[in-house]
Amino acid sequence: MARIAGVNIPTNKRVVIALQYIHGIGPKIAGEICDKVNIPSERRVAQLTDAEVLQIRETIDRDYMVEGDLRRETAMNIKRLMDLGCYRGLRHRRQLPVRGQRTHTNARTRKGKAKPIAGKKK
Repeated sequence: MARIAGVNIPTNKRVVIALQYIHGIGPKIAGEICDKVNIPSERRVAQLTDAEVLQIRETIDRDYMVEGDLRRETAMNIKRLMDLGCYRGLRHRRQLPVRGQRTHTNARTRKGKAKPIAGKKK
């Protein structure tokens, strides 16, 4: 099992698909990495040599921000908005949708389970 950027990559999948298990790498970046390292798209992770895995690891470390660093930067950006007290920061603080979605109905993923209100019967 190959380990890249602190993530165990599944061995039986194609390299392009397996790289997407790393936080911060999607289909486009996975394709770019395979092109840089000259790995054909139909190649499986189990068929990679140690040198190829090392090349992939070095390319990711050098050119892309992934996993812990990316999560840390995202968290710091949200914390900065909250400390500033701007509208987006207040929405993060109250755990409400940040990007202008309606909240009268819906938004259950962000708000959590519906809470009953006493004396609301008609």
